[in-house]
Amino acid sequence: MLSKNTTASAIPEKYMLNPIKITIVTSLVNSETVKIQIADNGKGIDRAVIDKLFDPFFTTKPVGKGTGLGLSIGYQIVVEKHNGKLQCFSAPGQGAEFVIEIPIHQKKLTFCTSSCARDGRSG
Repeated sequence: MLSKNTTASAIPEKYMLNPIKITIVTSLVNSETVKIQIADNGKGIDRAVIDKLFDPFFTTKPVGKGTGLGLSIGYQIVVEKHNGKLQCFSAPGQGAEFVIEIPIHQKKLTFCTSSCARDGRSG
């Protein structure tokens, strides 16, 4: 077990003065939609980066240190697979907030094999 002094000395001073804070809030928008808000008090994100944030292969990391697929895949899951919304709100020095809105109930999908498609049937 670490002593109090050892633990405190392991935390950089900048975090002691301004502790990192992540807030997660869930709520109902209406009877059909749920909202998840994830916010931090970090350094924020420039508008130019926000505009590209969900683009495939976009990364702010050095070459070879990231694929740029994480937020792009998350966007596809929320928006394309669940018919929801995924947005980022931020400004330099103001932290960042990601807001996800998704329907509580998903529409039922009808799958059709190639034979039923030829016959003009669904299912």
